[in-house]
Amino acid sequence: MLRPIRTLAAAAAALALVSACNSASTDGSSPKGPGAATGNSRGVSADSIKVGGIVSMTSAGGYSKKDTDLGAKARYLRANAEGGINGRKIDYLGAEDDGQDPAKNLAAARKLVQQDKVFAVAPMSSVTFSGADFLEQEKVPTFGWGTLPAFCGPRHIYGFNGCLVPAPGGTINQTWPEGIGQILGGAQGKSVAIIANDSDAGKFGIRTFQQGFAGAGFKVSYAKASVPATAVPSDWSAYVKEILAANDGKAPDAVVSVMQTPNNIGLFTALKRSGYQGLLSDPTDYDPGLLAKDATKQALDGVHVLLQFQPFESTDPKMAQFKADIKAAAGGQEVPLNMHMLTGYMSADLFLAIAQKAGKNLTVESFQAAAQGFSDTGTLVGDRAEPKGQKDSFGCGALVQLKNGAYEVSVPFKCHEPIPFK
Repeated sequence: MLRPIRTLAAAAAALALVSACNSASTDGSSPKGPGAATGNSRGVSADSIKVGGIVSMTSAGGYSKKDTDLGAKARYLRANAEGGINGRKIDYLGAEDDGQDPAKNLAAARKLVQQDKVFAVAPMSSVTFSGADFLEQEKVPTFGWGTLPAFCGPRHIYGFNGCLVPAPGGTINQTWPEGIGQILGGAQGKSVAIIANDSDAGKFGIRTFQQGFAGAGFKVSYAKASVPATAVPSDWSAYVKEILAANDGKAPDAVVSVMQTPNNIGLFTALKRSGYQGLLSDPTDYDPGLLAKDATKQALDGVHVLLQFQPFESTDPKMAQFKADIKAAAGGQEVPLNMHMLTGYMSADLFLAIAQKAGKNLTVESFQAAAQGFSDTGTLVGDRAEPKGQKDSFGCGALVQLKNGAYEVSVPFKCHEPIPFK
């Protein structure tokens, strides 16, 4: 848990603040004291801003996003070391584990708001976001990876790289289809199969990427959210058979999986054993920790992984800063980097950037006002802007390939013009 260090001289003020914070609610009341402002300032004291997270630390299938929490902690630690946000330190409570369970996700959101009385939730990283309506109703600024519909539209919920599953009228990030098209020497005349879990996230992913790949010029020969979301199949032969005959009886040029690592390992292993020679790609398996096991490394060898941030191999000074921050948060130890760390880090980074702009009198109202018209450039996810990001993707990304036991950049980080979502 990351908490600001208070001196004995501030103890009396902190004790007085507890009573004030306990009286704060989401009905617009606010604590009294130095730095307080009219409006909803739940979780804001004279010297701190209370923030929590919701992360799938565990799951029934063994998949974990726990390092999302470390990434957020790393960014908050640096913010505090630099003096905090307009004089306030970030009191990061750590992340609640939702176990990828919708009921637990909602319970975690309720706990953070009603019991812990946080000002914001950053990060929120899970394949389920049943707590979204509650957090929006309670006007809790919430930040995470915009891969779920709840990150697209609500006023208080923000994707760190924008909205990735927009409603009609929004736009679609074209990094993945444009990047794969580049690797294949162009999309024209090429076919792609897209497969996902039978879940809300999987169905939205299919709908979004089907349009994206078609918009880039691919023939989408297969697009199904058919893999059980609750357990990894022990037999992939039926899926492989369908995919290999999807392109008018032939195999597609590329197979794109919108699933998590355990499913990808099973699917890609089965495809390779069938003799499939086409391109394999997914958006989740950029994790050096996966290379520790030979079987995993073999299953994912050759796979191109979609990134929506600068690759760790980048020479950008901001990437060097990220690596230094992660090392500091890990107690000075070198730890294998993964995309979950970046997810937590950039969720926290966007929250901090808007909070800084909101000024000393931080309330939900002043925060939301600061978000309107917010923009910055050259971040690890490209140029950011709000409220654009609540409707559209920021449009940037890269592809890396696992090759001979190491990741290599196959398509450099670039921003693409998004296309309309229908």
